Amino acid sequence: MKNNVELSNKVFLITGASYGIGAATAELLAAELPNINLVITARSREKLERVANNCRNNGAKVLVIPADISDTKTVEMLARQAIEHFGGVDILINNAGYGQMGPLELVSPEDAKQQFAVNFHGPLTLTQALIPGMRDRGGGRIINVSSLGGRMAFPIAGLYSCSKFALEALSDILRMELSGFNIKVSVVEPGPVKTEFVRIAKDNIARAMPKPEQNPYAPVVEKFAAIERQTETLGWTAARTAKVILRAITDRNPRPRYLAATGGEIFVFLMTKILPTRVTDIFWKWFYGINRVEQKWREKAISKQE
Repeated sequence: MKNNVELSNKVFLITGASYGIGAATAELLAAELPNINLVITARSREKLERVANNCRNNGAKVLVIPADISDTKTVEMLARQAIEHFGGVDILINNAGYGQMGPLELVSPEDAKQQFAVNFHGPLTLTQALIPGMRDRGGGRIINVSSLGGRMAFPIAGLYSCSKFALEALSDILRMELSGFNIKVSVVEPGPVKTEFVRIAKDNIARAMPKPEQNPYAPVVEKFAAIERQTETLGWTAARTAKVILRAITDRNPRPRYLAATGGEIFVFLMTKILPTRVTDIFWKWFYGINRVEQKWREKAISKQE
């Protein structure tokens, strides 16, 4: 393809590769790029082996390393094993992540720490471990999979947005610090994707919520089910999102950010550059059901005065 870089025999490391975007990316790379070497990691060896077999059928050499990306020592071990097996890593795709949903008031300190451990500290630690080898090999690529939630802060997805904002800042800093070593850094920002992400998010928000009679945010739970139905029609497949990641890898002069969402460029520009903050606040409060919370609270306050 035009503007592509030569990637034959390169070594790729993909986190969160047992399903969804990570698995789709591994399989697409194996199908599109000849003679590549893949290191795929996630917590489930069984799921990783299924992905690995699909990749091997397309000629890729695959190393499976089960790992918990939230554990620093495990991440450092992952980097060492990849380097020992293939001699180094040329392209890192920090894809592992999940969404800790729920009103910030109700998210426990432990859940907040785990959200950043997976979505920020894991990618940071792995990147730090691989930079020296990339520099010695003459360069490399780092692709950090963020989200539209890394460009715009959403209520109820607050901790997730915070972690993705941090990942985007990390990417911007690395892009500047590493450019002199021919290490290029890009962010891919998916919108809704048809994976297990929403189901896991629903489980997280349900776990964070107290009993309805004790919970001023109860209407949010009802609204979240409707959001799943609304985003289903707009959601991309993991395979379609993987094609954007492939583009970020193969573009000779990669962009700092690649949006992977229907109408994403227009939507982000509208919500961050055009509309006043008070208008975007109203929209997101309606979208996530915060307006219902406010209405019920007002009604409760009025009933106390009567």
